[in-house]
Amino acid sequence: MNTRTPPARRSAHRPAAAAAEAARPDRRHAILLAAEKLFAQHGYHAVTIRQIAEEAGVPLALVGYYFGPKHELFHAIFEHWSHSIEERLAGLKAVNNDPDDARTLPRIIEAFTGPVLALRASAEGEYYALLVARELYHATEEADRVLRGYFDPLAEAYIDALHVALPHATRGQAAWGYQFSLGALLHHLNDSRIERLSRGENRRSDPAVAPMLVNFIVGGLRAALPRPKAPQKKTTPRRQKT
Repeated sequence: MNTRTPPARRSAHRPAAAAAEAARPDRRHAILLAAEKLFAQHGYHAVTIRQIAEEAGVPLALVGYYFGPKHELFHAIFEHWSHSIEERLAGLKAVNNDPDDARTLPRIIEAFTGPVLALRASAEGEYYALLVARELYHATEEADRVLRGYFDPLAEAYIDALHVALPHATRGQAAWGYQFSLGALLHHLNDSRIERLSRGENRRSDPAVAPMLVNFIVGGLRAALPRPKAPQKKTTPRRQKT
C-alpha cells in the first residue's frame, strides 16, 4: 500500500509549512538582537541586511519577511525598547518637583541618567544603550525619525522639569542645560578612552560612577544657571546725638 502523499498535495502543504517555520518568534527576536548589536558596533549605514541575517543565523529573506527594508528594522529596535522611555518618564513624574528643595535637581538628574546606565550595564540592554549613544547623534533621516518619535517627547518632559526646578532660568536656558546634560551622559556611555587615560584605573561606562556623573551634571547646571542673589537691604545710618 502506497502511503506517500501525492505530489499535488505535498506542494499544497509547502507554503503553510514555510510560513509556520518563518513565524517562529525566536527567529524574529534573533534578527532584532543581531541588528541592534551590529548597528551599535558599526553604525547603521555600515551594516548590510546580509550581515544581520548571518549574525542572527537565519535565511536572508527572513529579515525582509519580518521587518521589510533596513530603515524599518532600525525603527523596530526603538519600538521594542519604547518601554524604557516610559519607565524614565514614570521616574520623572515620581519626583516631587519643589524648586525650594535642594534635593529636587539631583533627583531629576538621577531619573534621567539612572535607567540608561542600568541598561548599558545589563546584558540585554548593553547594545541598545550603545546604539542610542552612537547612532542618534548622526544627522541621518533614520535617526531623525527615531528622535522625533521617541526621544523628543522625553526631552520635552525633562526640559519642562528643569524649568520648574530652576524657575529663575528661561525655558531656553533649561533646554541648553538639558542638551549639556545629555552630552555628558552619552559620552560616558560611548567613550572607551577613559581606560587608557586613567591608565587602567577606570572602566568604560562604569555604572559605579553614576553618583559622580549626577553630581557633575547638577553642579554644572547650578553654576551655569545660578539663582539671582537677593538684593541687600539698605540700612539708614543713625543720626548722632548732638
